[in-house]
Parts: sequence; C-alpha cells; structure tokens
Amino acid sequence: MSVSLDTAVSSLLTNRRRAGALKSLGIVSVRDALTYYPFRVTDPVPSRPIRESKIGMPIAFAASVQAVRAVPMNARRGFRLEAVVADDAGTAARLVFFSYKKPYVDWMSMRLRQGSRVVVAGSPSEFNGQLQFTHPEILTIAPGGATPLPDTAGSLKFDADSEEQALRRVCRPRPVYHATSRISSDHIHESIMGFLEALDAHELPDVLPESVREADGYLHRVEAFRAVHDPDTTDDFRRGIATLRYEEAFVSQTALVKTRHSTHQVKAHNCSGGEGLVRRFVASLPFELTGGQRSVVDDVTHDMARDWPMQRLLQGEVGSGKTVVAVVAMLDAVGAGHQAVLVAPTQVLAEQHAETIAGMVGRIPGGDTEAEAGTPEVPVILLTGGMKLKARRAALATVASGVPCIVVATHAAFSKTFQAPDLALVVIDEQHRFGVEQRETLRHRYDVAPHLLVMTATPIPRTAAMTWFGDLDLSWLTELPGGRKPIRTIVVPEADGGTMARMFAHLRARVDAGERAYVVCARIDADDATDDDDSAVELIDDGDIGENGEAETRPPLHSVAEIADRLAALPQFRGLKLATLTGRDDDETKTRVMAEFADGTTPILVATTVIEVGVDVPQASCIVIFDADRFGLSQLHQLRGRVGRGGTNSWAFLISRAEPDSIAARRLNVIQGTLDGAEIAQADLELRGAGDVLGDAQSGGKSSLKLLRVIKDAKLIEQARGEAERVLADDPELAHEPQLAGAVLDFTRGSADFLTST
Repeated sequence: MSVSLDTAVSSLLTNRRRAGALKSLGIVSVRDALTYYPFRVTDPVPSRPIRESKIGMPIAFAASVQAVRAVPMNARRGFRLEAVVADDAGTAARLVFFSYKKPYVDWMSMRLRQGSRVVVAGSPSEFNGQLQFTHPEILTIAPGGATPLPDTAGSLKFDADSEEQALRRVCRPRPVYHATSRISSDHIHESIMGFLEALDAHELPDVLPESVREADGYLHRVEAFRAVHDPDTTDDFRRGIATLRYEEAFVSQTALVKTRHSTHQVKAHNCSGGEGLVRRFVASLPFELTGGQRSVVDDVTHDMARDWPMQRLLQGEVGSGKTVVAVVAMLDAVGAGHQAVLVAPTQVLAEQHAETIAGMVGRIPGGDTEAEAGTPEVPVILLTGGMKLKARRAALATVASGVPCIVVATHAAFSKTFQAPDLALVVIDEQHRFGVEQRETLRHRYDVAPHLLVMTATPIPRTAAMTWFGDLDLSWLTELPGGRKPIRTIVVPEADGGTMARMFAHLRARVDAGERAYVVCARIDADDATDDDDSAVELIDDGDIGENGEAETRPPLHSVAEIADRLAALPQFRGLKLATLTGRDDDETKTRVMAEFADGTTPILVATTVIEVGVDVPQASCIVIFDADRFGLSQLHQLRGRVGRGGTNSWAFLISRAEPDSIAARRLNVIQGTLDGAEIAQADLELRGAGDVLGDAQSGGKSSLKLLRVIKDAKLIEQARGEAERVLADDPELAHEPQLAGAVLDFTRGSADFLTST
C-alpha cells in the first residue's frame, strides 16, 4: 500500500496494543509520528574489549556465549537468567536478566544459546568479584553458512548479519523519546523508523525555498527527519533539529506576514471624521492621559483613518488605562457616523464597562462648531445573554437600525441575531477568553470589514507577542495612571497560624476604614473538581516526586463554600456580612452581589476567579488568594490587579502550601518581587513554557510548533521573518513555492489557528 503522511499508524501496525499506546501519545498518523521528536540523544557507546571496561561506563563488544541457565528465584517469584560470554581475547563477563514472565526468559534463553555470537552493550558492575552486565542490550548475529543451527532455533530471527553491522547499531547515538508505562522509548523509535522506511520518498519534499535552505546550510527535509530519528552522530542530530526548528519558524512567520499583507486588500470604514468627538472627549476627562495612552491613541486614530482594517493588539498592565483608549477608538468610529462594539468575556464586566463608558461619554461637552454643538448624546447600549427578552429585543433593534452608537456586549455579540449594519470597530477585551472562530465571526459578517482592537492585561513578553501575534500591530501601555500606589504582595504560609491571624485582623481594620476585600478560591465547593464556566482557573500541577519515585499526593484545594464558612466563624469578622460569587450564580445574582460589595453592604467577597478580569471596585484594597501556589503567574498578576484602583494603599496576600524550594515557591517569589508584567511574563515562560502561558488549547487543536522556543529562538524567529518578507516580496502568492504555500495553508487553517487573527 502507498504510505503518506496522513496514513493512520493503526493501518501499518499489526500490534494493536502498540497502536493504542502510540495513540495515547497523540501519534495517530505518520505525520504525528515523524514530528514526535526525541528530547535528546545518548552519547555514542565505545566499542572495546571486555578487559578495558570500567565500572559504570557504557561499553559495547562482540562475544560468544559459553553457558546459559535460567533458575527460579527463591525469595520472590520470577526467574533469573544468567549467561557467561567471552570476547575474542578470552575475557569473560556475566550477563544477568530478571523477569517473572516465563515466555520472556525462554525467548532470551533461545537468543543466548550456547555457541552463538552476540553483540552486548551496557554498563558493567561488579558482583561477587565478577564483571556483570544487568539487562544489557543484546543483538544476535546470523551465523555463517557452515555453522549448523539447532532444531529449536528454526523460527529465530537474527538482529544483524555481521558483527560490524551490530556494533555500528549499538555504538551510534540513540534518540530518547518521552515514553510511558505502555510503550518504551526503544519501541517508539522502532515504530517511527518503520514508518519512515515505508513512507513514499515524494511525501517529504522540501518546504524551505531552495535559496533559503542553501544560504543557511540547512538539510533537505527527508535528510533532517532521518538525522533526528536515526542519527549517525550527535552533530547530525543537532543539524536535523536545527533544520526542522527553522522550518517551523519560517512557515509560521510566512503565514503571519502573508496574512498581514492580505488585510491591505480588504475594504474598511475610513473613520477620519471622528476627530472632533475624540478631541472633546479627551478634554472632558478629569485626568491627563499618560504619555503611553496618548501615543497609543495617536496610533489607533491613524490606523482607523485608513481604507483597510486596523489590526492592533494592545497589551497593558492591569489598571494602565486600556479602557480609555478603547473609548477613544469607539468614539472615533461613532464620530465618523458608524457603530462600534466592545466585547467583554463576562456579564459582570460588560455591565461595568457599559456603566463606566456611559458616564464618560455623558460628560462630553458640545462642540465649538454649530454642527458639533448639536451632536446628540452618544448612545451606549448593553447587550448580554442574561437580559430580559424585551430589553434584549429593544437593544438589538436599536443596533440593527444602524444608528451610530457604542455597543457593550458579551458572547451575545457572536450570535446570528446581532446585526450592526454600520459596524466600523470591534474591540475585544481580554482576547485569550475568546476563540479565533468567535472573534472572526464579527470580522467576516459584513461586506466592509470592521477595524479590530484586541486588548489584554495578560503579560506577554515582546518576543512572544512578535511570534504569536505577528499579524497584529503591537502597542504597550507600561505607565500606571497618576494616583495609583504600588500593591504590596505578601506570601503567607498557610501553616503559619500567627501570620494568618494577623492577616485576618488587617482585613478587618481595612474594612472598618471603609474599604473592601476579596478572598479568592479555586473551587466552588467540595464536589467541584476544577472550576466554573465564567472563570478560567489555570491550575498547575508541578508533579512533585517523593523519595520513593512516586508523585506526592496534594491536599485538596480550598473552596468558596468552605472558606466562606471558615471566615464567618472567625472572631475577626464578627458582625460583618460576607458574600459569595461563583460562575454558577445566575446573572441577576452576580449583578446584585457586586452592587452590594461596591456599596459596602457586604464588604468581604469570597469568590472564584470570576472576578479576575476587569472587575473595578475602587474601594477594594485587599485580596487574599488561597492555594496561590497552584495558580499561574499571569493569573496571579491579573487577580492582584483587582485592588488598589482607588488610589489607596493596597495589599495582596498569597496563601501557600508549597515547599520552600519547590517550583511553586519560585513562582510566588517572582510575583512577590515585582509588579512588572513583562518580567512576570518572562518568568512564566521560563517556568512553564510558551504553550501554557499563551493558551494553545483555545483553538481546539494541537500546536504544530513542536521545536520552536519563544524566548531562546527570538533571533531565529526574527531572521525567519526577514527571510519570509523577502520571499513574499518577490512572490506574494507563493506561486513558485507550492510546498511552502501548502505548509502555510495547513498552518493557518489547522493547529495554529490561535496564532492568527484573520
């Protein structure tokens, strides 16, 4: 049968258990197998006589089997197989194998029958004054034609035709793969090599343009795969990995550059008529814009004055003033006679945005000219899935009329009932909460494409942003508005009862001073395995291993129900009303709870991470996060940003059960030591890896980037981007590079959807 990259491995393997084990590793097709890369290769094993061996140092040698016997073990069930072998110099060594499976012992006894020639590779030890190899690798050598075989060896298959061939196999570097209890690294390697041999040669054409490949000295694609999975030397392995890593960088950057260029061919609304409304809005603000805000506002209004759609990612610290920039952008669209929509991830946040924006635009004075003086109030329309039917229909009808307005919506904006015929701008708040398909629903519904502004407070290093959001223009807000004080972050060991008591007393003192406090838990109640719909807990299992080699059992996570009962029973909170908020609460309850928290009726709110994004209560000065050692750095940074928004002193208490020298403790040290989102993001990438930080699961598929490393390969990515721009400048449609065009199409459509925004 013809074998292609898309051929299912189950159709090539007669061993169903192995096919199932490979499937558990994500290896379903031949393509999956070839891109299941080894994480290292072993050092070459030297071929030497037995007399030159050293205890604990690997060695390979050819020898003859002098004796073999299998004996039952008395102390425990199973068998011990012993064989004595001697090399050509007459030096002897003992080979020992242990197994409770009689068929294995019989099979190994047949391979090590007396008089046979074998090649042995392993690390020697000493037992009872004799040199011993325990479970070494054995390759059997086919005898010459004159050597008779015993009758019992009729079905025996030999591993090599000659000693030279066998020694070459055991001495060369071996790739080592991530394995499981179901399948070993050697069996993974054996399977991959079988697929590689069966694959038709034309199935692995070069993806890199020949000019790029030759200029940088990279291997042909088929050579690279062979060098990775079956290297002759460690240098071959490194060269193969380098080739395939650069291929990933080049394909991804070509896809992003091509996408970026294609947007210039799409028609968008020119919003150059909105400057007057923007100018009056900025003048009406009770504060001065920071230098960073002014710079981003200039970039946004410049982009929206063009005839093709803006695509801009705005990354800003928590509380850096992204909302004001978003309002300016939306007023720029409305002032030009169009509509704008801001999409928020939760109803609580959408309601807060609508209230805040309505208050802001309500202060806009009349214009200097007669036309501007007669400008009506800018309508701000709230649209959420939890609205009463009558109010929802009224909101939809107003938007569908095409009247210039600002719409603040939740996921309801992605429904088919939402029609904004004059939509000029889409603002996505906290982009990591929305899948690509949802985001693009609004972009492709209209004949004239709306501009796009994506905002996130999730810390993303610049190198990572260049890689993952390379088709977007990038803006950063690093300054905090005037009046905001740094948040003091304190790690509190939960076992330290005295410190815990002082922390609770501090919370009571701040509440008595008219302030508010959040208490965050990862679970809703004892029966809740993870979390709820409206909050996305990014819990981390560091996989701590005990002295016995087994994973240590972690204590159960604290829940909202448990902590609320615990706090209510504490003397520090006697006489105070506590409220709870989780994703299971209906929208009406969420609105009521947040209102009572804001006005001080219930000054302490015990919640899940539903309060993580955008919740703005200026009186909130303290946040306590239980099980903080199980959260990711980015989420801790987001949660910490919920306090200190009113200009008061503020505190974040991170309650931890982590061991002092653990990875979890290192994460908490990072968050305690800095308020710099970029520094936190860098540490998060180094401690966890890019996929976890940037959320590669949101696209619903696996990432096709297996080798590319966001931080370490920043220069490589930059080089690949430059090469991609040069290739596309000469051949915009890649008509002369069909293999590259196919790889780019696969990348854009498939596993890396979350890297692109169109």
